Amino acid sequence: MTTQTVHEPARDIPIAGEYDLCVLGGSCTGVFAAIRAARLGLSVALVERMGCFGGVATLSLVNIWHSPLDTVFEKPIMAGLTTEVIERLKHRRAVTELNKNPSSAWVFNPAELQVELDELVLENKITPWLHTAFAAPHVEDGRLTAVIVENKSGRSALKARFFIDATGDGDLCQRLGLETWQGAHRQPSTTCALFEGWKNFEGVNWRQLILEHGHEYDLPDGFSWGVPIPGAEMYMLAGTRIYEDCSDAVGLTRAEIEGRRQVRAIRDLLHKYAPQSSFTLQGLPARLGIRETRHVRCHYRLTGEDVLHGRPFADAIANGSYRVDIHHDDKPGLTFRYLDGTEVYNRPGHESVRRRWRPEQPIDPTYYQIPYRCLIPQGPYGNLLAAGRFIDADEQAHAAIRVMVTMNQTGEAAGTAAYLALKNGCDAADLDTGNLRNTLADHGSIIL
Repeated sequence: MTTQTVHEPARDIPIAGEYDLCVLGGSCTGVFAAIRAARLGLSVALVERMGCFGGVATLSLVNIWHSPLDTVFEKPIMAGLTTEVIERLKHRRAVTELNKNPSSAWVFNPAELQVELDELVLENKITPWLHTAFAAPHVEDGRLTAVIVENKSGRSALKARFFIDATGDGDLCQRLGLETWQGAHRQPSTTCALFEGWKNFEGVNWRQLILEHGHEYDLPDGFSWGVPIPGAEMYMLAGTRIYEDCSDAVGLTRAEIEGRRQVRAIRDLLHKYAPQSSFTLQGLPARLGIRETRHVRCHYRLTGEDVLHGRPFADAIANGSYRVDIHHDDKPGLTFRYLDGTEVYNRPGHESVRRRWRPEQPIDPTYYQIPYRCLIPQGPYGNLLAAGRFIDADEQAHAAIRVMVTMNQTGEAAGTAAYLALKNGCDAADLDTGNLRNTLADHGSIIL
């Protein structure tokens, strides 16, 4: 089938701003990249196509962050802006702490986090561009010099000396023509929802009801969980499972609509089979929670072997302890793989299958690392870095590192690296990683 086209006449694009650094994507990863760079003295533009910052943590209502400790809850392995934000939320009574919990360390109010991120952006004199969509890169003489954006003011350009792609899907890298790839098994997405009156389910096994009757409502066989919103009479439920490819417009549109359909189906199911439990649907996310789309080919691809064996890296810029958590796209349930050599396949309604993925050994690793090389896209653009869930990591590694507290660190590293590259007049790939690690440590990161 021949692709039809229309001709867009050439035109001059007004320059709306010039900066040292332009960060595309206003998730916590992108915000933290911008803050780090701004605190080091760069002028920074932060571009976000939605109406608030925070990404999955706010727009998608996924209001938990995982442990900043190692797997045995003894050694701090991360700090920086993640813990700074948590301390700010504590002053607003907007966060609940969970001790020694492998699934979450902090549960927060996503609305409060939205406002807190606004304040941090403005405090650090970052120029915010909300409701601003990235349209295309602008390259002059082989160097990335600007990005074309669209917003209520029309089409314009933002010029910068350095760029960070924190779009989640690697949109800037992909439109530059850099190599991107998708895994053979892409983790499905989830649409969360806010319910009022969930406390009325006390004594009711609502998970079992969804499992038993989900087929009546065309609900995939999945995994349901949720947490109360601190300081509110609301419950965040994550009980949907969406298999569409969210890396293109058609798939993303279908995924959003299917996610909302599944939320309503859960609501209808529970009203039918637990009629005594009075509850109402009160909130839907501005964007579904996407676990994985495309990845960009970088100078190093982090592997499951690296993660599961706790392999150290001389250029490590982030640490993590969250388990390998594979949401399967080819069968129901989840596989949890741990650094102590154990593995659990958990399918709701069935007995968990436990085994060892490696024999026992005298000492187990208690954390893993991400090297700086995973943030440097392969290609000719020396003033570009990647940060967030689309960095180069294979299926197993991605299943562990994709969580927000780990990705937040990649943002901080990218923002710091941008400053150092501009200061030293070098490409991102030629940066002295010892200096990068020292600068991160000097400004609050835990570098091991």
